[in-house]
Amino acid sequence: MTTPAYIDISLSELDTLRQQPRTAVIDVRDEWEFEEFNLGGINVPLADIRARRDELLAYDTLILVCTNGVRSRIAAKDLQRQPVFQTKVIYHLHGGLIDDVD
Repeated sequence: MTTPAYIDISLSELDTLRQQPRTAVIDVRDEWEFEEFNLGGINVPLADIRARRDELLAYDTLILVCTNGVRSRIAAKDLQRQPVFQTKVIYHLHGGLIDDVD
């Protein structure tokens, strides 16, 4: 049995995808980073992703973001391994919020 993979997206794709119904942008940076600058969405720091996973179950599509794409990739891999998330579509913002190259 293969584990479903997350899908890498660019910053420009994020704007289109986030408009779809039952889609949430999950910012996995620390609270202070989110408060300093964010694109909206739900702030669930990477350290809390497992403890707060029930908050994400209402969504069919999750778009995980962070500063440079490292923490969001870890969160995407972690969520995709959990059986309850295997029916969800999980996107990862490749390059993170600071990536200005499409």
